[in-house]
Amino acid sequence: MTTHQLAATRETTVDVFSRDHQPVLTVDPGDRVVVRSLDASGYLQRQTYPGQAQPRMFSATRGHCLTGPVAVRGARPGDIISVHLAGLRPGPWGWTVSTTVESPVTQRLGLTGSAPAWLLWELDADAGTGTADRGFVRALAPFLGVLGLCPATPGEHSTTPPRTDAGGNIDCRELVAGSTLFLPVSVDGALLYLGDGHAAQGDGEVGGTAIECPMTTEVVVDLAADQVLPTIHAETPAGRITFGFSPDLNVAMGDALDAMVTWMQHLLDLDKATALALAGTCVDMRITQVANRTWGVHAVLPNDVVAPG
Repeated sequence: MTTHQLAATRETTVDVFSRDHQPVLTVDPGDRVVVRSLDASGYLQRQTYPGQAQPRMFSATRGHCLTGPVAVRGARPGDIISVHLAGLRPGPWGWTVSTTVESPVTQRLGLTGSAPAWLLWELDADAGTGTADRGFVRALAPFLGVLGLCPATPGEHSTTPPRTDAGGNIDCRELVAGSTLFLPVSVDGALLYLGDGHAAQGDGEVGGTAIECPMTTEVVVDLAADQVLPTIHAETPAGRITFGFSPDLNVAMGDALDAMVTWMQHLLDLDKATALALAGTCVDMRITQVANRTWGVHAVLPNDVVAPG
């Protein structure tokens, strides 16, 4: 196994997905990569007060500031790669803001047109805590909001919506260290992008942002054979996870549940109706995020449901 280092520089960061991007690093299956990413907005200097305008990596705001893409040697369309998150360490500061854009959430809460509300966080990765400028203290559970592959279609693609055929802006707080995310490959080399570090987030990311922060992520990237599901799914410390994404939350829920029931059929050698019956006793349906207009739902099957051996 080779370990690679990938810094966040002007040459290694992008704010869109594109199959035309040249890889900033090419790795062999099974290699380890230590990836550094800026916060989602690409701040080059930390804020010294909440909401301070600081220089950014990109002058125009098109999407998340991501590190990559990383090519996986030998990956071809139709393959699935595994991205094992061996370690996630947030930087020393982070920010949160709400009501910067109009959304169904701000409309529902009567906050359309309200001034943005900012929090500025001091992050202590060793202690596992974040302290906001207003005194709030939050336990940290770092993960990447954006972890995905390049879509198959030509042109530039927004980093905002999550995609079942590529991943991307998943915003799933279950993808902490120790998790493995499985992603379907659509282009030669896979082209993996990482970023949008979150030091902590609640299910839903209801305010539109989490604790946005720089992140150092250690991943092991490999080709994954014999996967039951052709769409993105994960194995995490909390359990097995399937995803659904759609502008219709009901559709997102149905897609996540359908994938989970299919997975349970194969894991436990059950017919579909029996798998659904068992799912009713143990599978949690969670709102991943309502921040991206393509809503996310994830289904969680606890690890202790699957019999050992």
